[in-house]
Amino acid sequence: QVQLVESGGGLVQAGGSLRLSCAASGRAFGSRTMGWFRQAPGKDREFVAAFSWSGGTTYYADSVKGRFTISRDNAKNTVYLQMSGLKPEDTAVYYCAASGPYQSPGPRNTYVYWGQGTQVTVSS
Repeated sequence: QVQLVESGGGLVQAGGSLRLSCAASGRAFGSRTMGWFRQAPGKDREFVAAFSWSGGTTYYADSVKGRFTISRDNAKNTVYLQMSGLKPEDTAVYYCAASGPYQSPGPRNTYVYWGQGTQVTVSS
């Protein structure tokens, strides 16, 4: 069993920055692909970024490329999402997710554990 707890959300003006953190408890953090997703009101949950368990490969949604950076610290069982150049359309609840062991990044059903989410609101 893996538990994920997000933190770092809040209210920020357009153009500002935030760093989200996701602390994981449980086994095999280093062997899990970690992802960030977001869900805006009335919309489906969408992929934001992922960090593969193997090789340090990262993946981003086109909408956040060049503005967001995902990183992980396996010693601390923590994954981060550094968000810069924030836009009002980035407003959403952001969720951290963990895959099963040794799973490569993939569609949403790759991820079997989810956090409760943290609200990010970007004002114009």
